Amino acid sequence: MRRVDLIWRSRLSTSGGGALPPAADGGRGRGWGGGRGVALRLDFSQGLRQSRLPHHKTLDDYDFSFQPELDPRKVKDLATLSFVEGKANAALLGPPGVGKTHLAVALAVVACRAGYSIYFTTLDDMVRHLKTAEVAGRLTSKLRTYLRPSVLVVDEVGYEPLERAEENLVFQVSSKRYEKGSIILTSNKTFSEWGQVFGDDILATAILDRLLHHCDVIFINGPSYRLKNRLAAIERDTTVA
Repeated sequence: MRRVDLIWRSRLSTSGGGALPPAADGGRGRGWGGGRGVALRLDFSQGLRQSRLPHHKTLDDYDFSFQPELDPRKVKDLATLSFVEGKANAALLGPPGVGKTHLAVALAVVACRAGYSIYFTTLDDMVRHLKTAEVAGRLTSKLRTYLRPSVLVVDEVGYEPLERAEENLVFQVSSKRYEKGSIILTSNKTFSEWGQVFGDDILATAILDRLLHHCDVIFINGPSYRLKNRLAAIERDTTVA
């Protein structure tokens, strides 16, 4: 068994599946998620503009009925933002098209509304920008882009394998954010498969160790929304024809 698989299994066994307790007030009277004060919400629009979120879909927009294996209560627990308050992480894992990015963005919107700073990036974009900055001698400055926000959303982890230098850049981000800021990540691979993404098993283990130490993990196993919509469109076209 590879080291990356061992650390993954170890973290899940010691964290009870990665679940963190909901916030003390449980978000009572606030619907999806809590808030830290009315004054902070005045910056909501500005926070969204600076977040680089690809869209502003909410949790109410998510069709939980299409993913019956996903327990909405787990998502509601995340929406209390207790993991953000504790500077912990959240991971949404599952095959393409199940709505991982939608949920990650929706949780980020909840956090932004509560006054937390947000920044969205795909893993590939983050690595590309950091590599460019490193060549230009601006790595320390560029790292702040990913270290400064209270919540960093890293989308599409695992779609492309990384080179050793790229892995080191990801390690720097995860290491410097450890217990200092939250990461919401999405991946089409289970953590035990991350050795396929990070060729260096030692670096992969070090990254996972920091990500999973305080982490809510949600698996979404179900059909693809995109395929559902595409099939519906094809069916409509066929009916018209």
